[in-house]
Amino acid sequence: MNDYTLTIKSDEKKGVLDDITDVITEYGANISYVHLFIEKNNVGSINLELDHVDDIDELISALNDIEEIKSVELHGSQLDIYGKRIIIVGGGAQVSQVAMGAITEADRHNIRGERISIDTIPLVGEKPLAEAIEAISRLPRVSALVLAGSLMGGEITQAVKNVKEKSNLIVISLNMPGSVTEYADLIITDPIQAGVLAVMSIADTAAFDIKRLGDNIHF
Repeated sequence: MNDYTLTIKSDEKKGVLDDITDVITEYGANISYVHLFIEKNNVGSINLELDHVDDIDELISALNDIEEIKSVELHGSQLDIYGKRIIIVGGGAQVSQVAMGAITEADRHNIRGERISIDTIPLVGEKPLAEAIEAISRLPRVSALVLAGSLMGGEITQAVKNVKEKSNLIVISLNMPGSVTEYADLIITDPIQAGVLAVMSIADTAAFDIKRLGDNIHF
């Protein structure tokens, strides 16, 4: 194993992040994900996911030699802990029904060792929905998006198109008027079934392969 996740607590001072990245570079590791924020008492918390690490013990020792570092903890990655991520956006009633199907199906797979988490955000309006969809490209671990609404087009459609061009994101849409369905990998009338199939489309423990549907994507 040469992929690791570190949580570093440090004094919140200028130049600390530079010192940390210099050490990581010196040991030939690559930063694949980073999240940082300020805790109470002016303590910086830096979560780093690293790959290509040859000697994690030496790397941690070198990080601890930095004067401003208070602690370095080694633990599982966000992907190991929370797994693949499904995001459901749209109107509140539809979102809740899709979530019901997704959570029920995710439970079946997670008890067999899979890790799939479900995020929801009920939103109304073309611009808020388009912004939320565009932001998916900046979020980690997202494997599938479910569009749960009754009418979506315009800026929303463009946002879906842009996100799909940047990633292998699976997009499932409820059957609705509007141009957004043109860019969906699967169009489903029943919101509960949409949630179920969203999970099945990304689960390693499922036999379902969305790519095998070809043009037969309306259910």
